[in-house]
Amino acid sequence: MSGADDALLRLATLHGFEPQWQDFRGRHHHVGLDTLRLLLRAQGVDAHDPEAALGAALDEAARAPLPPRLTGTAGQHLHVALPIDCPPDQPIAWRIETDSGVVQDGLAQPVCDPRPVLVLMLPDEPGEARLMLGGALQGEAALTIAPRRCFQGPLESRRCWGLGVQIYGLRKDGDGGLGHYGALADAARAAARRGADALALSPVHALFAADAGHFSPYAPSSRTRLNGWLVDPGGMPEVAKTAALAAQLGIADALADAEAAPLVEYGAALPLRLRLLRALHAQFAAAHLHPPSAMGAEFLRFRQDGGTRLEDHAHFEALHAHHLRADPYAWDWRNWPAPMRDPRSTEVATFAAAHAEEVAFHVFLQWLATRQLTAAQRAARDSGMGIGLIADLAVGTQAGGSRAWSRTAALLEGVSIGAPPDQLNLLGQNWGLTTFAPTRLAAQGYAPFLDDLATAMSFAGGVRIDHVMGLARIWCVPDGARATEGAYLRFPVGDMMRLLAAESHKRQAVVVGEDLGTLPDGFRDLLVSTGLLGLRVLFFERENDGAFAPSWRYDSRAVATSTTHDMPTLAGWWRGADIGLRAGLGLLPEGQDEAAEGAARQRERDALWQRLHEEGGAEGDAPAGPEPRLGAAVARFLGRTPSVLAMLPIEDAILSEPQVNLPGTTDAHPNWRRRLPAPVPALLEAEPAVAILGALDAARREGGG
Repeated sequence: MSGADDALLRLATLHGFEPQWQDFRGRHHHVGLDTLRLLLRAQGVDAHDPEAALGAALDEAARAPLPPRLTGTAGQHLHVALPIDCPPDQPIAWRIETDSGVVQDGLAQPVCDPRPVLVLMLPDEPGEARLMLGGALQGEAALTIAPRRCFQGPLESRRCWGLGVQIYGLRKDGDGGLGHYGALADAARAAARRGADALALSPVHALFAADAGHFSPYAPSSRTRLNGWLVDPGGMPEVAKTAALAAQLGIADALADAEAAPLVEYGAALPLRLRLLRALHAQFAAAHLHPPSAMGAEFLRFRQDGGTRLEDHAHFEALHAHHLRADPYAWDWRNWPAPMRDPRSTEVATFAAAHAEEVAFHVFLQWLATRQLTAAQRAARDSGMGIGLIADLAVGTQAGGSRAWSRTAALLEGVSIGAPPDQLNLLGQNWGLTTFAPTRLAAQGYAPFLDDLATAMSFAGGVRIDHVMGLARIWCVPDGARATEGAYLRFPVGDMMRLLAAESHKRQAVVVGEDLGTLPDGFRDLLVSTGLLGLRVLFFERENDGAFAPSWRYDSRAVATSTTHDMPTLAGWWRGADIGLRAGLGLLPEGQDEAAEGAARQRERDALWQRLHEEGGAEGDAPAGPEPRLGAAVARFLGRTPSVLAMLPIEDAILSEPQVNLPGTTDAHPNWRRRLPAPVPALLEAEPAVAILGALDAARREGGG
């Protein structure tokens, strides 16, 4: 290997990219040098002359002052890296001032290991602070003193259970064929009446109001803004009711037709929803802004407090709609005229002034979304839920969305995140999303990450972090490359976990991490030590001989669940509907056919029924179809596990067969379009939900296995 190649590998490692990786079979792979060059470019690193770039990077790292933010754990040592030219024999004056008024200071001698390091003992009380260095080495940094574990709330003292729902699929009279936040309060109250402590939601991140075709909740425009699609137009009855707005606009029949559709037809439902919301905004502005009423003053304060970041999103939405009307291929802001790609340009400011009403409308949507989600959480807690809503934080962001356009989020450019090949997908996965550039994220004091967490936790009692291993490392693929032609990118996982723990206590929110797939060594141990709940899925929890694991084997510091949105429902799995579906689409594992998969599923059904017979109260022979006694036995089994939280998707509470999302498909399967057959309160007051949730609630209260 040449000196230049060796320098390139060291440069990649310095910037977080791992030049080697191990696949699910245990085989080691080397990342191509061209791939590493492209990935470094995505971090803003010019690797044309890798030896010079490496020398400059090492020199910069050695002489770097304090970073904008340091993190440590309360009552433990903080290790502060110092510039390489720091005088080794000269004590350094230091001072820590916490926001609560605690002050610690003193002199400390640097320790060379081999770079000079200052070792300080942190205060016992978690919180935000400032670290100041004096004497020969002047410096100051924000300091997050984190608690040892994430907030646990009711999970400290009892085992809870919850229900999961997809918001877009909720039904409520007059919804126009698309679920909304107004149905959440009803759903939360209904679940609470059955004994639930939590209601887990699909992501509510902002999507694209001008494009009904991009509706995956896991492919957001911004994770710091909310989805205005899902606002309930009838959520401000003091301004206008939905029926009156529909009559005024002449769209009552169209709304009824959309509401009658078995699936969410976004192309019809979204424009109707936005017409209602625009009419609501016009009436609100006329009645409450000129002059401002108490409600109008609340809106104006929200807009002022939102500052530049809120205005950026509203500007983007207006610009996105404008460019799409002129050119259907202008979906990505990187294809807009150069001045419009810069959120701080004079041209953008001029556009925003000329389209002030449209910009205000998108601010209005954010205000209403915040109000309605907050009201749903209040309804959940007032109904007796210990946790309430559990929000969902998607793993990445659309590079063509508002967060990337704002240029404030330290995002990678020119790469997509995904997953390397595994036993379920031998070609790997490319999700078409981007994520943070770790070095730039640290340079911004982790502010974009904290913004994401604050938004997700602001209206909820918990948050689920999708693909939580992305806090430690994530698979990155250069644009235009195959999913196999990527590399892992490491993140400062210690800092990320400490910030997560600190934010969870600040917001009083429990944290769940989707820890499925190929995990870094020791990662689950890190989750446990941080108080972050992993995920244990019934179908995956097996013994070496294929038997389903007994209830007592489930982790206590995890969430036990029957399935996930990317897997078959319980009813669909039992009937084998997913096998025929995947076979028809060519998605079966390599070397397998439908008959072999069907025979294997029969063995799995027998094994599950055996376990349910032993621990789930199942009696008699296994049912031919997904009968209520199957659902009740699964719920009872999950309830018996020591896991502090058991979750059941509503599809499994009503034994619905269709799968929410089928990975590897777009138009071939109606992903993210399934509607519930009735409003949640009606579903939970009827069979089979009464029996299934009753079994789950009783098992939770009995104390488990």
